Amino acid sequence: MIALAALLLSGALIAVSVSLVRERRARRELEAGHARELAAQRERREAELRSQAGRTVALFDRMVEGIIVLGPDGRIRLSNRAAAAFFGFKPPAEGQTVLEATRHHEVAALVGRLAREPDVLDHELRLDGLGGARFLQVNALALRSPEGANDGAILVFHDLTRLRQLEALRQEFVANVSHELRTPLSLIKSAAETLIDGGREDPAITVRFLEIIDKHANRLTHLIDDLLLLARIDSGRVELNLRPVELRTAAEDALDDAALIARARDVTLGNEVPAGLRAAADPERLRQVLANLIDNAIKYGRTGGVVTLRGRDAGGGMVEISVRDDGPGIPPDALSRVFERFYRVDKARSREQGGTGLGLAIVKNVVQAHGGDVRVESSAGRGAEFFLTLPASNGTKLTPV
Repeated sequence: MIALAALLLSGALIAVSVSLVRERRARRELEAGHARELAAQRERREAELRSQAGRTVALFDRMVEGIIVLGPDGRIRLSNRAAAAFFGFKPPAEGQTVLEATRHHEVAALVGRLAREPDVLDHELRLDGLGGARFLQVNALALRSPEGANDGAILVFHDLTRLRQLEALRQEFVANVSHELRTPLSLIKSAAETLIDGGREDPAITVRFLEIIDKHANRLTHLIDDLLLLARIDSGRVELNLRPVELRTAAEDALDDAALIARARDVTLGNEVPAGLRAAADPERLRQVLANLIDNAIKYGRTGGVVTLRGRDAGGGMVEISVRDDGPGIPPDALSRVFERFYRVDKARSREQGGTGLGLAIVKNVVQAHGGDVRVESSAGRGAEFFLTLPASNGTKLTPV
């Protein structure tokens, strides 16, 4: 009986032991499963953070603004391509100081100010390099931890160079317009005062000074007309009445208009534009363009010289017409600027001739409005030739633009 009880007790103990082992095994497996799940979650979170950091870096690199982020130690944590391009350092610049990366003491001084100020806004920075001056607007912000401790800084650089260039052009334009208006107005006023002060009593003086008033009033009219035309072109408010234009006929009409000026300087005019060459153009605007080019060729070529118009099929659906003179030519340093508004190669001679300084700018803008382009070729002592390309015409009616 005792043996049976012992046997039963032993079996019960074995069963309990087996149950405990199984329970411990299950608990270990559950804990291992939890650990694996936590590890997987941690890996997914780290991968997500790495991906997010990569996207942030890629986004920074695509920004046109330069970005530099500093750590509490004053060394760069992050910089983008725009910042590297502005200052000429090779990314990555992590670990460098701002002075080491930018080599610009003013930027380092801005960072120094952030130790005393929460931010520095709208600070303008000038960078001088081989490509000319560059202007940057800098906004800098000091970073602080929740406890108020230094946690670094972020600097944002915005390129103002184009804005400053446009501002300089505007100022130059206003100065040029003021000068061009003041000169004829002064002459008109002087002539009028002479007549008022008694000059009108002499018929010869009256006629001479009235001619001066008429000449410079016309000069003012031409200047204002040119300015208004350029303003309409700039704003896109010029409508072109495109039609198939026979270029040889257009050249002949423009040369006929210039015949009187050519005779005054003993200049021979020639038309070598081949028959059958047609462009899709506004006839009146094309006549204005050719008149400007021919007028310049006569005025700034040589007395007793030759002005020739030529044309050809330029391929690619374009035709080309050119105006050539055999005068002194254009200096190499002026070739890239002759189409600028109010730019003059020979300022004294230009004002003596009474031009507005806008003729070639009008030529360029009108031709480009047609979808064409202009260029000039010249060498000292061998004259200049202005080329303009226009869309070719197949002879069908065209839609105004």
